[in-house]
Formats: sequence, structure tokens, C-alpha cells
Amino acid sequence: MTTTEAFTTSPRGGPGCRAAATVGLVAAMLLLRLAPFRVVVAAARLARRVGRRTPDPVHAADLVDAVRHTGRWWPTRVACLETSLAATLAAAVTGRRPVWCLGARFRPEPVEYHAWVCLPDGTPVGEYLLAGRHHHATLEI
Repeated sequence: MTTTEAFTTSPRGGPGCRAAATVGLVAAMLLLRLAPFRVVVAAARLARRVGRRTPDPVHAADLVDAVRHTGRWWPTRVACLETSLAATLAAAVTGRRPVWCLGARFRPEPVEYHAWVCLPDGTPVGEYLLAGRHHHATLEI
């Protein structure tokens, strides 16, 4: 059984942030559905090279929230893998370079495979952190 997380349903960020989130979500969904995973990883690495500036925490949180809000209108599954990749691609569209992480989350229970976006200092963006930082990344891009 997996845990249920509640996310905001109100869009954050300006129209540019929401437009970047839409572009990132469409690109992420196409990549994840049509390409092998090595191509997805290569696209994430390319997006990381395109972004020049490190994201500030507020802008990164706005992008993640905008992707989650946009994902509510998508007709298929939009979970952590899709959301985090879309936020990474959306950040590249806005010229920023967050870190895309794949690994495991240990809190809240149970232990789950998880994907998330973090800042270059390792702080997860838009994640449940009340119980502390319980994320272990096995792949960081």
C-alpha cells in the first residue's frame, strides 16, 4: 500500500512558469512513454547542461507546483517520475538547472521507489520533510 500525499491545487508562479510546466510535462510524458530509459536519462543530462543558473528555492518550488497543477489535467498517470522529470525539463526551459534524483524515500512509511527534484545543495523541492530528510538518491542528474 502506498501513502497518499496532498498537494496544492492552486497554481503558483506566473504565466511563464505555468507555460514552462506545460512544455516540460508534455516532453516528459512523450519521453517516458515512447523512448527507452537511456534516452530519458540522456535528455535529462542535456537539460541539465542547457540550464545555466542554479534555481532558487522559491522558483524551483513554483515549477514543481505548476507541474503538479498541470498534471491534474493530464488524462493518464502523473506520479513522482513524471512530475520530477517534467519539473527538470521545465527548469531547463527557464534557464535553470536543478538536480533530478531517482532513488528511495524512507519517510513517511512504507519505503518506496521515488523520483524528485532537488537543489544543488541536496535539498528536495516540494517533498514531505516534516519527519526530516529521508531520501536516498541512487541516480542524480
